[in-house]
Amino acid sequence: MIERTQLVMAGKKAMVPRLLKRSLQIAATVGLTASVLLIVIVSNSFLVGKAPSFRAGWNMWWAFIQRPDILSTMFLTAIVAVAFLYWQRNQERKAGGMTRT
Repeated sequence: MIERTQLVMAGKKAMVPRLLKRSLQIAATVGLTASVLLIVIVSNSFLVGKAPSFRAGWNMWWAFIQRPDILSTMFLTAIVAVAFLYWQRNQERKAGGMTRT
């Protein structure tokens, strides 16, 4: 039997397989990382470039984000972060519940 968990997105709740939920969390983390990189690289192109334009920054970001080493680093970081957070949550539950600080 597939273990199911609750996924909440945009105020809607759905029961989904645990692996699907983790995959969506990893994809969201990678997407947020790519978005932050886009903002940083485009902003940098406006500040440094001789003729500042969004297109130059976009092209630079697109070339950067397509590199396999960058993509694999982003995915590996997201996987480790999600795995660590769930491991830590399980450890807190085993230790007697979550405490508020």
